[in-house]
Amino acid sequence: MGLLDSVIGALGQARGGAALDANAGGGSGDLLGAVVGMLGNDAAGGGLGGLVSRFAQHGLGDVMRSWIGTGQNLPIGADQLNQVLGSDAIAELARKFGLSHGDMAGQLSQMLPQVIDQLTPQGQVPAGGLGKVSDILGMLLRR
Repeated sequence: MGLLDSVIGALGQARGGAALDANAGGGSGDLLGAVVGMLGNDAAGGGLGGLVSRFAQHGLGDVMRSWIGTGQNLPIGADQLNQVLGSDAIAELARKFGLSHGDMAGQLSQMLPQVIDQLTPQGQVPAGGLGKVSDILGMLLRR
């Protein structure tokens, strides 16, 4: 549960210790749930496999491979992540969580590499994807 604790702690600091429930900003769930939702097989963007493809299309395939692989994770800048995920998607999350667009992109640029790294301990995307959101949350809680 170390990853989950560090993610929640970082988000609490980003929001000045405010509750991490997006209901405070008009949405539902927490940012970790939103990130996990992007990675699930039933995600609109194709889950982790779709995200891998988008990173490659934007010339950032090496960054994503480092997160999936077993070595050091390469960093990603908020601007780069904005290009891959799209400004609208980040703006929607920022609105839900009561953060500025830049703060949300910054939080995602810190969280996404850690979450993907933890979900791919063998250094590869599982053939059938990561599964449903509940499966992914279960994997994170076991780590």
